[in-house]
Amino acid sequence: MHVSVNGVRLFFDVEGTKFVPDGPMMREKPVLLMLHGGPGADHSIYRPAYSALSDIAQIVYLDHRGNGRSEDGPRERWTLAQWGDDVHAFCEALGIVDPIVLGASFGGTVALSYATRHPDHPSRLILISTEAAGGSYRERRVALFERFGGPEAGALARRRFLQPELPWDEAARVAWLRLALPAYTRRPRDPNMARRAVNRPAVGLHWFARPGGESDAFDMFPDLGRVRCPTLVLGGEDDPMHPIESQADIAAALPAHLVQFERFADCGHGVMQDAPERAMAVIRDFIARPK
Repeated sequence: MHVSVNGVRLFFDVEGTKFVPDGPMMREKPVLLMLHGGPGADHSIYRPAYSALSDIAQIVYLDHRGNGRSEDGPRERWTLAQWGDDVHAFCEALGIVDPIVLGASFGGTVALSYATRHPDHPSRLILISTEAAGGSYRERRVALFERFGGPEAGALARRRFLQPELPWDEAARVAWLRLALPAYTRRPRDPNMARRAVNRPAVGLHWFARPGGESDAFDMFPDLGRVRCPTLVLGGEDDPMHPIESQADIAAALPAHLVQFERFADCGHGVMQDAPERAMAVIRDFIARPK
């Protein structure tokens, strides 16, 4: 399905109903809005892992502009501000009120952009393996990629994070998928996940490789105090892409009375891949908790 939002057609899909029979009444479930990582991926990376939550929430999957099955729009609008505003406008277009917004990796960064720019809109946030500022913990990332991916992955991480003078082009992107991506998680990924995904390399190259690009320059820490809803922060102790220190920094910068911070030992990027039972239990409890 598509809806026109801020000048582009955004693709979305829905899992589960909004209202379910409950004795003499129809019980309303909250909306769980899923913001995928990347950039350049699509919402399919969340399925079927998160489908189990459809009994307690209506799940809405969104492809960001320039990603998946959504339209590109002008490339100069591939920015965190625009992606965050798109989330708000998407909810307004569909009449989604008080969404629970879950974002992992890049999707978590978009969730933070949305929540800091529209602080009264979400009812809750779930941030998984993400960052609030670009270019942080570079040496730590390189060390973790070398530890879990070997010297080739370490060398490629060094090029990406510590040698900005070297071009990050399509060849580097392909090498990253082959050498570094397997080191993201401790458990091997389902190979069908990549086969199912609609990959859009252009937006990722624009975001990560453009000279002076936003991926290394953004900093949302000055605005994190604007978040007004309960926020669950999850991170893997062995995450080489967004080290656990990035999650700790986010949790420390948010209003203390709103934050629940969960660290996952022996887990890499995304936590759901490496610790599905515990991750699902923590997320379910957070969603079902009374306001």
